[in-house]
Amino acid sequence: MLKVAYHPRYGHPVEEGHRFPMDKYPLLMEQLLFEGTITEENLFVPNPVKEEDILTTHTLEYWQKLKHQTLTYHEARKIGLPMSDDLILRELIITQGTIDCVEYALKYGVAMNIAGGTHHAYSEHGEGFCILNDFGVAANYLIRKKGYKRILILDLDVHQGNGTAEIFQNTPEVFTFSMHGANNYPMKKEVSDLDIPLEDEMDDATYLSILKPQLDELFETLQPQFVFYLSGVDILNTDKLGKLGMTIQGCKTRDEMVYHKCHENGIPVVTSMGGGYSKKLSTIIEAHANTFRVANNIYF
Repeated sequence: MLKVAYHPRYGHPVEEGHRFPMDKYPLLMEQLLFEGTITEENLFVPNPVKEEDILTTHTLEYWQKLKHQTLTYHEARKIGLPMSDDLILRELIITQGTIDCVEYALKYGVAMNIAGGTHHAYSEHGEGFCILNDFGVAANYLIRKKGYKRILILDLDVHQGNGTAEIFQNTPEVFTFSMHGANNYPMKKEVSDLDIPLEDEMDDATYLSILKPQLDELFETLQPQFVFYLSGVDILNTDKLGKLGMTIQGCKTRDEMVYHKCHENGIPVVTSMGGGYSKKLSTIIEAHANTFRVANNIYF
């Protein structure tokens, strides 16, 4: 069964016209239910993550600032979301959702979080709409609770997973892979275990021809025990923050490549949605929904 993390708090209120499309989360859930890709039985509601899990990945000083709402103006502005207790609670719930997905993926082969993919969150600060790094916390959970030694974080958002790269820069159990726009945020990139920078306006055929051999090589040489897949749909040619030239079909084919690779090799995979900033919300929803459709078709 495909288990999917969703909580009503995922759709957090922001001011009208804000660049971050918070409405996509409830709308995506409603679309998946409406079309029958999932039912209520597939959904589960996460609780807030425990402090001990946060502190495997984030510094105590940073967590205390979030907990007590004492971020400086500059620190909050770097995140780009209006700080509040409700927003922090939302992040705690999203992060636990990804941890819960780990357990479901170990049972069913795949699990998905309708939110998450907060890869710009560093160990000691947040930025780029990211506060806590859900993949970071969940990967450390796998290491600490399950003793996993070969974890692959496969980041295919258009923006480099800079926070994830920093968090795991000295963690041999986690291999960070980021395939992202060379000329996009963040302008100062971190060093992942493997970075694949892409030129602007790249089309489907070129993108997929780069991704396939990288996947083949990663799975053959690393032989991961577990995969975290960040399936950002900001690679689309319609994306306001993307700069690539991918179509919805190309984005779907990307998802198929990843899930086929994990499924064929019997490797559990957890997916978080990551970014998507197309002008039309319907475009974002369709691209994200494809990720769920593809996973459901391949695994179930």
